[in-house]
Amino acid sequence: MQSEIVIEALLALAQETRLAAYRLLVRAGSQGLPAGEIASALSVNPSTMSRHLAQLERAKLLHSWRIQRQVFYAIDWDGTGQLLKFLTEDCCRADSSIWYDGESGNCRQ
Repeated sequence: MQSEIVIEALLALAQETRLAAYRLLVRAGSQGLPAGEIASALSVNPSTMSRHLAQLERAKLLHSWRIQRQVFYAIDWDGTGQLLKFLTEDCCRADSSIWYDGESGNCRQ
């Protein structure tokens, strides 16, 4: 993953509303949620929420699709996985007693 993409993803998550939306969508799973429901759950103006969701999508952390007049958002697991891999790929090199558990997503000793 290129560092520019990583920086864009981290910048997208470095804002309270976007981070809350991302976490909400993680809990929602692959079916996602409509933009209006995300805005309502987070008590955010719908047009403001749309801008936040668009930034997360540009950062490859969300994907969207339209069903009639509603736009749904869900986690982009590929982009999220690439970000996590980039952030953790060197976690075990300094100390051989530490290893990355890909199943749990944690470094372990």
